[in-house]
Amino acid sequence: MDNRAEIRDFLASRRAKITPEQAGLLPGGGRRRVPGLRREEVAVLAGVSTDWYTRLEKGHIAGVSEDVLEAVARALQLDEAERAHLFNLARAAARPARAPQRRGRAQIQPRVQWMLDSMTGSAAFVANGRLDVLATNTLGWALLSPLFDDPRRPANFARFQFLDPQAHDYYLDWGAAANVTVALLRAEAGRRPHDTQLRELVGELSTVSEEFRTRWAAHDVRIHHNGAKQFRHPVVGTLDLGYCTLDLPTEDRSDLRLTIYTAEPGSASEDGLKLLASWAATNAAPTAGGAAAPATDRT
Repeated sequence: MDNRAEIRDFLASRRAKITPEQAGLLPGGGRRRVPGLRREEVAVLAGVSTDWYTRLEKGHIAGVSEDVLEAVARALQLDEAERAHLFNLARAAARPARAPQRRGRAQIQPRVQWMLDSMTGSAAFVANGRLDVLATNTLGWALLSPLFDDPRRPANFARFQFLDPQAHDYYLDWGAAANVTVALLRAEAGRRPHDTQLRELVGELSTVSEEFRTRWAAHDVRIHHNGAKQFRHPVVGTLDLGYCTLDLPTEDRSDLRLTIYTAEPGSASEDGLKLLASWAATNAAPTAGGAAAPATDRT
């Protein structure tokens, strides 16, 4: 795949975010025709010629040394996720062209499900880079139960976020959550440019959702480590939860991630999780493969 357009748009979008003052440059005279830095200013900051940087921003990145990429990353003040994305784009450009690949669904090992099931006070789930939910513990299913209203499997955070009207009620700050979701998908596209299912997902969301298209065009990326989120759960109301996301080693290198949501001890949200666990115990049942699903009618 020719990723020159991806490189061009990413570098141009990062350049537009930095003012000369932020970069430590004296503001030039006259009216500036572009937002942020000019190409020649980035070249000065990176210690390369303007022609060379212009060629780089046009997508000719194959064969560029790591030292030069580091210099460009510093000049553009890239954060950890943005720097990793730039290097991923460079690696993709250096590889021979490959046909798109359809990856099989990752197999969740029994020991992973055992680990999930051992976490009774936290909501935990395993997802891949496309944000498909592949396994949960019972409380994880309960927390994410609105996602599972869509009969398609695996359930997917991005589809729920942009295609399901429930999402706007479920996330107290829908806009911030949507920004994170798209930035995670954009970073995954840099890591796996030949992933057919990811392309199809992005194509589906871009066709249907203007809110997705706008965010996708921003080229923002993110590494999902930890943070806090607020949910308005349809069963227990508002939950203020902290989360931590960890890479999950797998035998087939499936690039899975384990996310664990917890509440502050003694807080109303901890009481909410306990209530949610009680609800889940009578309204959910384990299915084959360890995921949880709505139980049959228990009334």
